[in-house]
Amino acid sequence: MLQAKQRVGLHGRQALSTNRRVVASKAAAPVTAPAPTAVPVQFHNEKLSGVVNEQQFKAVIKGLVSSGKMPAHLEPAWEYFYDNYKKAVVNSGIPGADEKLVTQVQASILDNVLLQAVQPYTFPSFHNRITEPYNYYEFGQRYVGTLIDFQNSVLGHRERWDRVQEFLDQKHNVVLLANHQTEADPGVFAHMLASTHPKLATDVIYVAGDRVVTDPMCKPFSMGRNLFCVHSKKHMGDVPELKAAKMETNRKTLVAMQRKLNEGGVLIWIAPSGGRDRPDADGLWSPDRFDPAAVELMRNLTQRAKQPGHLIPMSMYSFPLMPPPKTVDKSIGERRLTNYTGVGISVCEELDVASIISGSDDKEVSQQALATAAHAAVTESYKMLEKAITDPAFRASRPEFSQPWL
Repeated sequence: MLQAKQRVGLHGRQALSTNRRVVASKAAAPVTAPAPTAVPVQFHNEKLSGVVNEQQFKAVIKGLVSSGKMPAHLEPAWEYFYDNYKKAVVNSGIPGADEKLVTQVQASILDNVLLQAVQPYTFPSFHNRITEPYNYYEFGQRYVGTLIDFQNSVLGHRERWDRVQEFLDQKHNVVLLANHQTEADPGVFAHMLASTHPKLATDVIYVAGDRVVTDPMCKPFSMGRNLFCVHSKKHMGDVPELKAAKMETNRKTLVAMQRKLNEGGVLIWIAPSGGRDRPDADGLWSPDRFDPAAVELMRNLTQRAKQPGHLIPMSMYSFPLMPPPKTVDKSIGERRLTNYTGVGISVCEELDVASIISGSDDKEVSQQALATAAHAAVTESYKMLEKAITDPAFRASRPEFSQPWL
């Protein structure tokens, strides 16, 4: 039913029937073996499939502004996005990473943003990734993959990821308590696991906040991921008259989460910090503190489920790829800076929940202890992961870090 409804959402309006259909444009040569750039670039608008260089792309942007189809302030913002993305990709030195590839990827993003302007997709409490008739998953993977330096990226503790897959095969549930650094984290996660654990890469369900499902630039990428959609505490009161509706949405999401966990075999990714990491005063990055309430929520949901559950901390290093603004901004729409860089993920040992919360009858103390333990594990893992990515000699000396895509 969901897929059927999604097809209607993409193509159900008569006004778009003549010029909004999924078409494929031959892609440039693959940027790297793991990046799916060999898959044809899809477009809803056939005209955009023929845009293959910078001059043509920027002319399209100017035309949209002059015709009133795009706000004037977005022209310099998108040109900035195009220019630094082109610099990152073309300077990567990877065969096939040329202006045509850059333009085709940028045109596909523009294509999807324009479609959302006239046919906005509304995310349900539980969203299944959309792969047909338009493959939003490959759309996201292609974009992120062009920015990943796979030669300097790592997967931490492959054997623990094997264990995660074993849990899921046994119908156990696994919740990854992760730090979060960029909008591209789902793509990074999937690329790091695609060659060794493809089902983890595609089947994971992300707990997504407001920005992920409302920002016009984020929405098309989010449509290619499995999501539990929630309104975070940070944004709950932004529009007072919508607070009650947001709370009701969260209630429905909790029901959907419990239902999926009761079925078993579910992998959930959540950032208990409630947002992306930010650098400290010295410009150093580390995992932001975890909200005890968020960790407790996942503990409670997994404990109540009909199938066994596991809470496992996970670290992610990705901030150079698409650094977030240095400060938290509640407004939607931010300047996008992109870089070609090494990235990585690593998974920690499972939390021994019973041991961590034993010895205290105070609920708040127990919740704080669990959040602190999870955050400490992620922080320590992050330090090692960062060093493995940025220091090749260290990476070569540590067998727990691998590059299976090579």
